[in-house]
Amino acid sequence: MFIQTESTPNPATLKFLPGLTVLEMGTADFPTPDTAVKSPLARRIFAVNGITGVFFGTDFVTVTKADDIAWEHVKPAILGAIMEHFQSGAPVLEGEGAPAGGHAAHDGADGEIVNQIKELLDTRVRPAVAQDGGDITFHGFDRGVVYLHMQGACAGCPSSTLTLKMGIENLLRHYIPEVIEVRPVAV
Repeated sequence: MFIQTESTPNPATLKFLPGLTVLEMGTADFPTPDTAVKSPLARRIFAVNGITGVFFGTDFVTVTKADDIAWEHVKPAILGAIMEHFQSGAPVLEGEGAPAGGHAAHDGADGEIVNQIKELLDTRVRPAVAQDGGDITFHGFDRGVVYLHMQGACAGCPSSTLTLKMGIENLLRHYIPEVIEVRPVAV
């Protein structure tokens, strides 16, 4: 098994490409070791000292490390954990249910606007941020303000504010006049 790695715009995050399907659909975010209870793969990666976050896409694993840890000290152990997991035959996620990682539901008068926002996120934004090892999902819409949840490499990335304001906000405001501003939320 050969696992490729790619850097991301977030220097604390590295993208691992095992050459296999990680998740059939959706994404799964594990911002702390406590959230990894249903994922044998995430638990293995969190067992490496200094790991602060794990995120799964369809064909990649994004790992975030503590700032005081050097990649050259943890990268071999992460590669080993990923390789051991896939060779073990254990599932990536245990239990019933699909991975989360989707948009939040929205009930209310702005349903048509929210559907347009989600469509633009799915077609224009999410594919681009997935290439950087992350995901951005819809969290809410209230009085012209779109609330988005940033995951994986996008969470804590130094350029995430620029991406939100100059990229996503401009895109949404261009196509949907009702959008005034875009803000990140922590979930």
